Amino acid sequence: MPDDGEAIEHQDGVQTQVIEIYPKSIVNHVPSPDIPMNWSMNPYQGCEHGCAYCYARPTHEYWGYNGGVDFERVVLIKKNADELLREKLSTRTWTGESIMLSGNTDCYQPIERKLEITRTLLKTCLEFGNPVGIITKNSLILRDLDILAELASKNLVHTILSITTLDEKLRGLLEPRTASARQKLKAVSELSAAKVPVSVMMAPIIPALNSYEIDDMAKAVSEAGALTMHFTMVRLNGCVEDVFTDWLERHYPDRKNKVLTQIADIHGGDVQDSRFSTRMRGEGNFANIIAQQFKMAKKRYGLNRKPEPLTSRHFVRKGQFHLDL
Repeated sequence: MPDDGEAIEHQDGVQTQVIEIYPKSIVNHVPSPDIPMNWSMNPYQGCEHGCAYCYARPTHEYWGYNGGVDFERVVLIKKNADELLREKLSTRTWTGESIMLSGNTDCYQPIERKLEITRTLLKTCLEFGNPVGIITKNSLILRDLDILAELASKNLVHTILSITTLDEKLRGLLEPRTASARQKLKAVSELSAAKVPVSVMMAPIIPALNSYEIDDMAKAVSEAGALTMHFTMVRLNGCVEDVFTDWLERHYPDRKNKVLTQIADIHGGDVQDSRFSTRMRGEGNFANIIAQQFKMAKKRYGLNRKPEPLTSRHFVRKGQFHLDL
């Protein structure tokens, strides 16, 4: 386990313990048919956002911490992230494939405001001409609009804002240190205005909590300028089951049994469903209804625009010369 590090206090009184680590790699292969990119990089392990449903919580156990309170209060920062990215992009076998920033923990969680590791990684992607995707729940992404706009001008970036709910009370309980829905929609609007391709992920859809918001969400993100909207269904893998069940007991005890029963129903009776394809979309009657509602809402509000595939034609390995035509 790494040594103890700096402690940072948030406005809600929760303290984040920040610990520096120096991993051997930052770009990881993602062998999953559920993920649109083959590579990801996560500058942080653990996440201050504190989302009760977060599927990444079990990854904290690898480092000797628990996936509950430790996951959101002990954040490991990869201080050598940019050095590792440069090494990867400079290898002879690298051909400029797209890399997803986040995918595990949020690259724009609050500590990024101070550390700027994500901003540095984006600068390096721009320098090398390497395409990059971003998914985040934080409007802090707008801080890097200058870099994102330049990447977008070369078709080197896609961005996704993850918006779980438009209900601010629910948002504050479910994901207490993320940006508000209003701030996220503002980020969608400003990214769109800057011609940075932006989509929205309604994630996760939770039965009896936010499942009724699909049409309202589609309308709001369409008006903000999103190209399209995607969704995932909640699943309670590993320790997430205990964390989320405890959260329900504390905040929505009257709905607890209904929510858990419906989650099990959409995953073939197993809330920890890890099967590719079904783990994110679910199966059965309720899941089919959600998928149909989503399809209709996207059509109603013009959310079927696909961003142009990212290009690797600008990629330049160090020591090479490249002339853009």
